[in-house]
Amino acid sequence: MHPASEHVQLETRRYFFGKAACGIGTAALASIVNPKLFADAPLFADTPGTTVPPELATFGELPILHHAPKAKRVIWLFMADAPSQLDLYDHKPNLVDFYDKDLPDSVRQGQRITTMTSGQTRLPVAPSVFKFAQHGQSGAWISELLPNIASIVDDLAIVKTVNTEAINHDPAITYIQTGSQIPGRPSAGAWLSYGIGCPNRDLPAYVVLHSRLPAGAQPQALFSRLWGSGFIPTKHQGVALRSAGDPVLYLSNPPGVSNSRRRTMLDGLGELNQKKLAEVGDPEINARIAQYEMAYRMQSSVPELTNISNETKETLEMYGPQVTEPGTYAYNCLLARRLAERDVRFIQVFLRGWDHHGNLPPSIKALTGQADQPTAALIKDLKQRDMLKDTLVVWGGEFGRTVYSQGALTKETYGRDHHPRNFTMWMAGGGVKGGVVHGETDDFSYNVIDKPVHIHDLNATILHCLGLDHERLTYRYQGRDFRLTDIHGKVVKEILA
Repeated sequence: MHPASEHVQLETRRYFFGKAACGIGTAALASIVNPKLFADAPLFADTPGTTVPPELATFGELPILHHAPKAKRVIWLFMADAPSQLDLYDHKPNLVDFYDKDLPDSVRQGQRITTMTSGQTRLPVAPSVFKFAQHGQSGAWISELLPNIASIVDDLAIVKTVNTEAINHDPAITYIQTGSQIPGRPSAGAWLSYGIGCPNRDLPAYVVLHSRLPAGAQPQALFSRLWGSGFIPTKHQGVALRSAGDPVLYLSNPPGVSNSRRRTMLDGLGELNQKKLAEVGDPEINARIAQYEMAYRMQSSVPELTNISNETKETLEMYGPQVTEPGTYAYNCLLARRLAERDVRFIQVFLRGWDHHGNLPPSIKALTGQADQPTAALIKDLKQRDMLKDTLVVWGGEFGRTVYSQGALTKETYGRDHHPRNFTMWMAGGGVKGGVVHGETDDFSYNVIDKPVHIHDLNATILHCLGLDHERLTYRYQGRDFRLTDIHGKVVKEILA
């Protein structure tokens, strides 16, 4: 056998494409190790004369924007388990006349309902027990449960007509987060990280904050796939900071391991990974190297991030009494602002406990008591620091709540089932108008009658504010070009600034 044959490798189809991808990965790794190799300023794909190396443009390692952005980052306050629009934002005063009457068939129109109420002999209408009032120059109707949010209403674009096809929690939250009810797609934050990356090398592009559960809450589960990267490189997945203990598991050095020894270990591990990369050409090896390096840098950046001792007394008081307790929603809202200051691209704060199938009035009152002040404080804080203009804040859940009661209905209490036909979300800051109420629902908050906004439209609008065309932000997988909005979605231009 000729000696050279020892170095001949079987050129299988998988090996060939793996080696071809290696060049992309090498360029990506170079941008991580030495970011000065590439320009910091974003490139605009629609600008005449702009040329972008195609392998980098498709890999998402340079900030290639389709148009000039209004927002640099997103803070999504995700109210998991679906808050009731009827008790918070969608004022329906005429429902008082329909108390305990059956929901008219002309309203329901035979639409699907869940198995939790499909067996009821009646679907009695349950008007909200909470008072509403108009606020701000926009005159938006806001529930008495949200006095602090009412004070910032002129900074909000309230969208009353968001809708989805999903009627149960898991597929619904997967749908709005990833663009598909079927698990396995990249999440919105991962798409954004892939598309335009993150200016901060010491923190992830996508950070997830879980808020401590309210007392007595029986929330739905949250799965890591909701902030996962799906089939795009794993370096783009969200990093969840824990609400208790070390913010990130295994970030601290083990006992007896110094920082210099960890650096030596990572250097050796990097050499081994580089050899493996040369052998098999798997781009995921680069993602692994990048994550190790990120974890090393986060040993310094995360403790600095979570140390709020330098915040002023006035700022802490603005967020409320729970702000100094790690893991509370108030603490996470403050942390979201600190992450935004550090140019983290996508920040998601989860607050669960809105699944009020029964005993809704006291339950939602307790939850809004925790959520209202910190939410408004975040908007005010960003505005005071001149950051709201380029930070897009999104508030809302995965669907809405029914006008009819689930279970027993009395003057004092009721429950509400899942309702995907319409629900309320709002946006504020970079790229959207303030003091806007978009769309309208029928007298029962059951159907959209003007300006519907599908969740694909919502995600298309978010991407647009950040300079991305949702139809052009794609990733080829298994022979198909995928995108966050699937084959749907249109930008809601009426709410754009």
